[in-house]
Amino acid sequence: MARPKNVLPPYKRHKPEARCWVGGHWLSLGPYDSPESRAEFARVCAEVAAGNANAVAARATTKAITVGELIVAFKEYAEGYYIRPDGTQTGEANEYGQALRVARELYGHTPAKEFGPLALKAVRQKMVERGWCRVRVNRQVNRVRRCWKWGASEEMVPGSLVADLAAVAGLRKNRSVAPETEPIGPVPDAHFRATLPELVPTVRAMVELQRTAGLRPCEVTRLVPADIDTSGELWIFAPAEHKMSHLGRDKAIPLPPSARTILEPWLKGKAPDEIVFSPWAARKEMYERRRAKRKSKVQPSQADRSKPESAKTRPTRAKFTTQNYGSWIARAAKRAGAPHWHPNQLRHLFASEVRARHGLEVAPILLGHKRADVTQVYAEKNLAAGMEVAKKMG
Repeated sequence: MARPKNVLPPYKRHKPEARCWVGGHWLSLGPYDSPESRAEFARVCAEVAAGNANAVAARATTKAITVGELIVAFKEYAEGYYIRPDGTQTGEANEYGQALRVARELYGHTPAKEFGPLALKAVRQKMVERGWCRVRVNRQVNRVRRCWKWGASEEMVPGSLVADLAAVAGLRKNRSVAPETEPIGPVPDAHFRATLPELVPTVRAMVELQRTAGLRPCEVTRLVPADIDTSGELWIFAPAEHKMSHLGRDKAIPLPPSARTILEPWLKGKAPDEIVFSPWAARKEMYERRRAKRKSKVQPSQADRSKPESAKTRPTRAKFTTQNYGSWIARAAKRAGAPHWHPNQLRHLFASEVRARHGLEVAPILLGHKRADVTQVYAEKNLAAGMEVAKKMG
């Protein structure tokens, strides 16, 4: 077992002076073993423990830090900040990486304090040239801004630079060369039904649950029995971790009886924290379906598909991601001769039907949309209204 990495820097002697290695730089602390050097060392250790080593080193060095050094320090922060309760990273850290890669390619060796509005516009133009749509370009430019805002909070760049970068307006619709994208709409019900027979039972249950309950793709792929409150007449979807849980918001969505019918067989024998829809089961179902359709003799190398996951060169993931979940659907739609569609379009279809049948006021309840300033009493009334609508949906 490898020795755990020491987060705090050691106190070192270099001729008559003391120094420590922080973030790729030697920091001078003063005369070795003097009270002043010990106090300075304690200050550096406290800042490293409170922030990150790259930021501390950048502030302490006399030369101005470059854009590349600022980005490295920010990425270290982002990788530790944008994580789920189970320790896995969210997709936000990857989005920051893509946005800041463009800035680093153009201005990596430029002093970070000289990265002004014109530089930000040049980075934005590079994103447009890469074919990114207008909405994505605006989002990625905002992420670049937030990197410099974080740098100002760590005293790595002047605070006035944050206001200068904020002065750059976003691209407006039909007023730039950046391509526009069509808004995501609901999948046509005919395409949905045509795809169902081509899906293996596990993925089919996931798709049908989304269709009847309007859950997000990520909520279906990460669903565990503990997320479902089965104590009442109607089951309630109340996940501990969701899109807005980091803001302290609770989520409780009543599930229609049809969603309960879909879920019940898949919850049997599952531990509270066990993934309900397993990609291992989906792959096994796929092999069984192919075996049943096969007309030629089975090759010896394919006779046994029951190897443990640890013995396989490329073991299957423990749970679906939204990307490979979408891939299962895309392949099934292609086999069915239906146009390509995405799993999040099922949520749009659900929302459209609820709004058409029961009004705009009820749709946010069953979709889990809540405003931060809604009182607890009002939330309870919404939940009760949503339960009545869920009963009527069947």
